[in-house]
Amino acid sequence: MSGKNPRLACGFPNDYNPPVIISTYQQALDYLYSFIDYSLQRTYQYSDHTFDLGRVHALLALLGDPHRKYAVIHVAGTKGKGSVSAMADSVLRAAGYRTGFYSSPHLIDFCERIRMGGEPIAHERLAQIVNDLQEAVAKVPGLTTFEITTAAAFQYFAEERADVVVAEVGLGGRLDATNVVTPQVAVITSLSYDHTHLLGNTLAEIAYEKAGIIKPEIPVVSSPQEGEAMRVLLDVTRQRNAPLTLVGRDWHFAPRSHDLEGQSFYLWSAREQTLMDEMLDRSGEPQWIPMRYEIPLLGYHQVINAVTAIATLFVLKERGYKIPEEAIAKGLRSVHWEGRFQILHRAPLVIVDSAHNRDSARRLRTALDDYVPGRQVVLLFGASDDKDIAGMLDELSPRLLRMVATRSTHPRAADPEKIAALARERGFPAEVQADPAQALEHALRLAGSEGVLLAAGSLFVAGAVLTEWPQLSRKIFAAKEQEMGPLAVISETGG
Repeated sequence: MSGKNPRLACGFPNDYNPPVIISTYQQALDYLYSFIDYSLQRTYQYSDHTFDLGRVHALLALLGDPHRKYAVIHVAGTKGKGSVSAMADSVLRAAGYRTGFYSSPHLIDFCERIRMGGEPIAHERLAQIVNDLQEAVAKVPGLTTFEITTAAAFQYFAEERADVVVAEVGLGGRLDATNVVTPQVAVITSLSYDHTHLLGNTLAEIAYEKAGIIKPEIPVVSSPQEGEAMRVLLDVTRQRNAPLTLVGRDWHFAPRSHDLEGQSFYLWSAREQTLMDEMLDRSGEPQWIPMRYEIPLLGYHQVINAVTAIATLFVLKERGYKIPEEAIAKGLRSVHWEGRFQILHRAPLVIVDSAHNRDSARRLRTALDDYVPGRQVVLLFGASDDKDIAGMLDELSPRLLRMVATRSTHPRAADPEKIAALARERGFPAEVQADPAQALEHALRLAGSEGVLLAAGSLFVAGAVLTEWPQLSRKIFAAKEQEMGPLAVISETGG
């Protein structure tokens, strides 16, 4: 008998353990989180060695390359990539396509990351998919939680016979596990400073990492970018001969109206702009009206995200996909994306947002100015320790009455005492309630029935508030109904 290890001869690593039966959701999560999870770590090396796409290619090859069995829209960016992805997915479903949607992180339930037809994968199905991956995973040393989850998502979409998958990048782009796909179109949403200790300290460095999803001769759609980032995208698309559609250059838009129920905007192409200018020159009066769209997502930045999604869908149309105008309108009107300037209650006005860097906090303040001008805000705030907390508070402070600092259960969560100290340095009162549920209840009391409560700073805090809100709101409504009667409560909550 040869001295070779029979497991290695079969392609298994030396520390291979036989698969166990995974039959429950919790067992699936326990298995996934038993691998390296860089999202839980404060420091690690961002390099080709740490994020080796060869591992992902090897794992997917063992599964029969499921990511090659459907079309893909690949979306990277600092802000807006989730919203753009959700809008594109909603429109494609309205057009009759079977869609998969992969995003991260989740707000409440892990299965939110993997959606088919707009619905999260069932707990039982995730367990089955993960159970079936074990033998292939055991043959590829060094895999991470995110890499295995990505493979599970791609396998699920193949089994469900998806027509189109919208795949959102997890971190960066160039070295992200999703970057094994060859998409129909690559999308770069708004770029700003985030994960600077990993992606770089300049917009150019960050843009280079995000532009890593751009493939030779594959169309690219980009949101408007700062000059430094735009130069990088122009260089990369030119080098790779990838046609670029740029929002603000190739597609023009103008806001029309907005309120707490949603907003509308006008959209037209650069070609239509030229024709409109020519007609105005001849007649002095416009002969054409641009398309008008409506979205339920609030904030001017969501108009930019919507235009980016529409531009992406028009690229797909040019590549042979049938996406009628009515499907675009319907999909945008019906999109649902939680935790993005989401209104939970009207009196007090309770808003949940996922702003987690300085640029997104600036956009959040603009949204507050648009939707609740002149009203000071009680901020329920928590953030990851590696974020620019001081920068976010600098942006939000002009609108703040006071703050309640809290802490999510995430290992990278910042100490709320540190957050409160930064708030006091900026001249507004801050209290600490480390438990998010208690913090939410306390912040509601501070806001009062006429106030504004804003929860922001982290997706994890947004998720915690969304988790706690149903029980707390029932408690509030029960107390108010006793005091005011049911009809008054319905009127106050907007029912």
